Amino acid sequence: MLADLKSALASPRQSLQQVLNFALVLSTAFMLWKSLSVISNSPSPIVVVLSGSMEPAFQRGDLLFLWNRDAGTEVGEIVVYNVKGKDIPIVHRVVRKHVTVPVRDER
Repeated sequence: MLADLKSALASPRQSLQQVLNFALVLSTAFMLWKSLSVISNSPSPIVVVLSGSMEPAFQRGDLLFLWNRDAGTEVGEIVVYNVKGKDIPIVHRVVRKHVTVPVRDER
């Protein structure tokens, strides 16, 4: 009878411990994600390559670690951007720069 009581008391304790361990794993993953976001100055510091458009540099399924350096880009650099209305970021290489010259109004 004493063994049955101990096993009944141990079961809720084990269940609670499993729930707390799961919560600890989730909170640790969230803290790591937020820390990477702050360090990289990027809302999503890790993206997955979904298509083969960047081969041979990146294969489908590769993880890319991102950071925001400066606003300027050069030909040959790899950029990640979001399209309005889409949740998935786009990864591409800059192949050409278009420079627009402001029109001066000489009245």
